[in-house]
Amino acid sequence: MANSTLTKQRSTAFRSTVAAKAAMAVTGAILVLFLIAHMYGNLMIFGGQEVFDNYSHHLRVLGEPMLPTNGFLWIMRVALLASVIIHMVAAFALWRRAGRATGGKGSRRYHSSKNLTGVQRTYASFTLRWGGVVIALFVIYHVLHLTTNHIAPGGASESPYERVVNGFEIWWVVLLYLIAMLAVGFHLRHGLWSAMQTLGRNRARRQQTINYVVLIIATVITVGFLIPPFSVLFGLVG
Repeated sequence: MANSTLTKQRSTAFRSTVAAKAAMAVTGAILVLFLIAHMYGNLMIFGGQEVFDNYSHHLRVLGEPMLPTNGFLWIMRVALLASVIIHMVAAFALWRRAGRATGGKGSRRYHSSKNLTGVQRTYASFTLRWGGVVIALFVIYHVLHLTTNHIAPGGASESPYERVVNGFEIWWVVLLYLIAMLAVGFHLRHGLWSAMQTLGRNRARRQQTINYVVLIIATVITVGFLIPPFSVLFGLVG
C-alpha cells in the first residue's frame, strides 16, 4: 500500500507544472551551451577557408578510433533532438495548463497602477511561443543548407567554408538569418530569466543582477551569430 502511494506521488510529481518547468530549464541550458559552442565555431570563419574547413572536418572525426566517423556528431544530434523535443513538449503542456487555468486569458495577470489592463508581459515573453516556431523552421532550413547541402543558395560546394560564403553573399539569406537570430535573442532573454526563476535563483536582491546577466548572454550570442553573415555580405570575409 505504501509503495503504491509513493509510486502515485512520484507519477504526479513528474506530471506537475514544476517538473515541466524544470525540464524546460535543464533542456534550455543544454541548448544554450550548444549555441555558445556553435557560435565559437562559426567565428572561425575569420581564420580563412583552411581553418574553417579543418574545424568542420575535426568535428567529424572527433573521438576516433573509439567512435566511428561522424560518431560524435550523431551523439550530439541525438542529445540535441531529445532536448528540443522535451523542451517543446514541456512548453506545450505548460501552455495548455495556463489556458485551462485562466480560461484562455493567460496574458491578463495582475492589475496595478502601472498596468491598468492587467497585462504584464515583456515583448520577449509575448513573442516566446511564436519565436520558438520561427527558430524551429529556421533550424530545418539551416541544416538543409549548411549541413546536408540540399539547399544551396549561391551554389553548392563540398567545402563548408564555401557553402557559408556562397549563401551569405545573398542579401535575403542574411535577412532570414537576422530574423531567426533576433527570435533566438528574445527567446534566450526570457527563457534564461524563467529558468533562473524555476531554479529558485531569482530572489529579490538578485533580480536586477540576473536581469543584466541574461540580457548580456542573449545579446552576446545573438551578435556573435550575426557577425559572420554580415561580414560576408559586406565583403569582410570571402
